[in-house]
Amino acid sequence: MIQSPKFAAGAPPGVRRVNVIQGDRAVSANPNLVMTTVLGSCVAACIYDVARGIGGMNHFLLSEAANGARIEDEATRYGAYAMEVLINDLMKLGASRSSLECKLFGGAKMFDSLNDVGAANAAFARRFMEDEGIPVAAASLGGRNARRVEFWPASGRARQREVDQAVETAAPPPPARTPALAVDGGVELF
Repeated sequence: MIQSPKFAAGAPPGVRRVNVIQGDRAVSANPNLVMTTVLGSCVAACIYDVARGIGGMNHFLLSEAANGARIEDEATRYGAYAMEVLINDLMKLGASRSSLECKLFGGAKMFDSLNDVGAANAAFARRFMEDEGIPVAAASLGGRNARRVEFWPASGRARQREVDQAVETAAPPPPARTPALAVDGGVELF
C-alpha cells in the first residue's frame, strides 16, 4: 500500500494520522500527515529522503522466517521484505536512494524467554541499513518497554513515548461464564 487509509482519531485539525499496523507500511510527502504505530518486539523503520520531503514507515514482526516457513504467505511480517517494499514505494513517489536516511524504533524484550525476538529484529534492522548504505540518523532499540512512535514523513521528524508495560498489557478479567442448560436431545451452545 502506498498510503494506508487507516486513520487514527485525535489528530489536530488539518493533520491526518495514519496507523501503521503489524506487517504494514505507508509512504507520503504530505506535510500534514503523521504516521503512528505501537511497537513491542517489532521494529519500525522510518525512512525518508532528506532532500525531497518524502518518507515512510514500516512495521515488521520478525527479522526472518523460521526454517520451513512459507515466506510468500505472510511476507510483510519479515524484515527483508518489509524494508525492500518500503524503499521501493518511496522511490515510486520520487525519493532518491542516495538521499535516504533512517530512524529505527522498537526491538524491546517484552517477555522473559530464551528467544529474544526484539534483539534479533533490532540487529537485523541495523545490519540491513548498513548493508544498503542508508545512514541511521537515530535509533531507539531494545529495552523492556513498548513504544508509541509518531513520524512526520515530509520532514523526517520522529517522536516516541515509552509505554508502561503494566498499563499496556493489563486486561480486565473475562466475565464469568454461565453454562448453557442442555435440553434433552438438544445442543449445548457456548
